[in-house]
Formats: sequence, C-alpha cells, structure tokens
Amino acid sequence: MPLLAYGVSFRTAAIDIRERLAFPPDELGEALAELRQDLDGVSEAAILSTCNRTEIYCALEARDEAPVADWVAGHRAIGKRDLEDTAYVLWDEDAARHLMRVASGLDSQVLGEPQIMGQVKAAYDIARGTGTLGPELTLLSQGALYAAKRVRTDTAIGKNPVSIAYVAVTMARQVIDLGAAKALLIGAGETIELVARHLARAGVREIGIANRTLARAEELAQKMGAHAMGLSELPRRLADYDLVISSTDAAKHIVSASMVERAMLGRTRPLFLVDIAVPRDIEPAAGDIDGVFLHSVDDLALIVEENATARRHAALQAETLIDKGVAHYERARVLRDNRGLVQQFRRRADGIRQEALDRARQRLDNGQDSAEVMERLAHELTNKLIHGPTVAIRDASVDQRADFLESLRALYGLE
Repeated sequence: MPLLAYGVSFRTAAIDIRERLAFPPDELGEALAELRQDLDGVSEAAILSTCNRTEIYCALEARDEAPVADWVAGHRAIGKRDLEDTAYVLWDEDAARHLMRVASGLDSQVLGEPQIMGQVKAAYDIARGTGTLGPELTLLSQGALYAAKRVRTDTAIGKNPVSIAYVAVTMARQVIDLGAAKALLIGAGETIELVARHLARAGVREIGIANRTLARAEELAQKMGAHAMGLSELPRRLADYDLVISSTDAAKHIVSASMVERAMLGRTRPLFLVDIAVPRDIEPAAGDIDGVFLHSVDDLALIVEENATARRHAALQAETLIDKGVAHYERARVLRDNRGLVQQFRRRADGIRQEALDRARQRLDNGQDSAEVMERLAHELTNKLIHGPTVAIRDASVDQRADFLESLRALYGLE
C-alpha cells in the first residue's frame, strides 16, 4: 500500500501560505474524518499542523497524490497554483525518512528543537482517536518517534536549548533590558509556558499572561509567579508592557494595529512584539507604527543561524541514526507485508509432512518393515519439498534469469 507525505513547510512556503493551510488543533479530528470520507482511495490518514508546517500522511489504494492535493485546495480555500508551487510530494521510504527527520528536529527552523517530537506524537494520537490510524501509519509513527528518541539521547543535538520560545526571548534580549522590562504573554499553551520559563530565568521584571480562557491563564500564572488577565483587557493593558510575545490558535488577529497605535500614544519607550503564531495573532500593520518592533516566526531565522552552529555536527551524527531508522522501518514493513506468505509457506510444508507421515503410518500398520518405511518417508519428503524449487531452477535457467538463480543460491546456501 503506497505511503504518501504531502505538505508545505517554512522551507517551501511563506507564512501567508502556511497560515491559510494551518489546521487548528480542535479541527484536526473533523478534518481527518472528512478526508477519509471524501476520498475513497485513502485508507489511513494523519495531519501534522504546526506554525512551520502542514503535512498530510496517507496510506493510499493507488500511487496518486492528486486527490489529496485537490482536497487540501478545496478544504483550505487555496489556489491549486499556490499549492503546486509550494507543496512537496514524498512516497514510501522518502516519506518515512522525512517524518523521522521532522520528529527529530532535523527539518525544523530551529535545528534540533524538542517540541516537534511531542507535536508529531499528538498528531498521531488525534488520528488514532479519530479512527484514521491503521497498521501502515502506526508502523510509521512508531518508527519516527523511536528514531527521534535515539537522536535526542545518542547525540548532542538537544544541548543548549534553541526552541522557538528560546529564540524569541533571545531576540528580545538583544533589543531591550529584560531586567527592567515588563513582558506580556498572549496564550497559555506549551510554547508560551516555555517562553515564560526562559523569561523568568533571564530575570524579567514582571510577566503578565493573557488568554481567552482566564482559568488557564491563572493556572499558568500561578506556576510562573505572574498575573493573569482575559483577552478583553488587552486594549487597556497593552501600554503597560515593553515586550509582547503571542502564540495562540486563534483564527483572527488578537492584537490589531489600532490597538497598538493607541498603546503608543504619549509613550516614549519602544514596544517589542514577537508573533510566533500561525495564523498570525498580531496584525502585520502594527509593525509600521513608530516605536514598534514587530517580528514573526519567519524573522526568527536570523537568530536561529547564530544558535545553530553547535548543533550542526550533532545533526551529521543524527542523519546516520535516521538512515538506520529508515532501514529498520523498511525491514519491518516488508516483514509485515510478507507475513502471510511466510504463514502460507509453513502451512504448505506442514501439509506435505502430515500427508507423508499418514502414509508411513499406514504402511507400518500393514506390516511393512520399519526401516523401509522410514527410508521411503525420507525420500518422499525430500522429493515433495524440493520439487517446486527444482522446477523453478530449470525454468530460470532456460529463461536466463540470473538474478533469480542467485537468490536461490543465497536462499539454500549453495555455491
């Protein structure tokens, strides 16, 4: 069964394309169900959607990505030309290698960032819960997560954390004095929690956490020694802060340009905004306001390069582990696909044994000499078991199928 990986990432598509293709976490289950319902040729499916990539992994009845591409174009209301220009198509071993590299952080904007492994696991957990995960994608996800764990434990790629959250804080540190700054974090997910931890270690003066669900903001604020607020307070409170970092799953802008403009009235100190959400949380026009410095996830690549040097050597080691992971996955796939053949082969051999044994017992019951019966049994078993291979050798010799003959030599240990 063909395995397809179809998607876009920061390497192939700008943020405006990626945010149109992004699937909010609460829509993934429904999207997977619709995908399998809409496309008869899709037997299994999983969707990995992060700020840097949207990828669909499918087990298909036929080797044809066009139906999946058409479904994505229709489901996300994006032009086919935009998809053709930015999407990549990977099959089977290449698809497996890609997911292993993704899960290991080798294909991340921040080389070796650890969050992606959890995001891959979550994507396949959602597929399992939706009922779109079968044996093909189960084997793939297990192989990818195992390879990712090996990369993190057997190489130095995880040292000196360089996650998106870390880079966002590093970027802010280069512009403002965190020790004297007030920071506002919008959102309350894993990324924002990491940002809060990095800011706390950097000695930021004060942290505020704003979230659509106030209870979640209060929970995180209590852990981090911060104070919480609802999103409705943003227009009034924005002017109190020097640094704003936003990462939510909102479909529309949370911080508008007009909101930022009002916050800057009568203000002399700069306002540093980092938007690490896809779709974007902060209206891009806010960056045009005097005294405002706005950066998106694509801008983080400038600092990523500075922090990635130490990880490049580890990445070379990691690629070797990926090669081993792919080879192991392919072997497991072949064994699974041929399990029925092995069982059929053993049943046939057992049938030959049983028939020969029944005849031998009958001869013994008829009073034939036991030595003669044993000799005849051995002779019959030998003839029955080698008849098929003998015919195959003769036919292959006539047809000059050297590769087949070589395989038989290897199979039977012949010189």
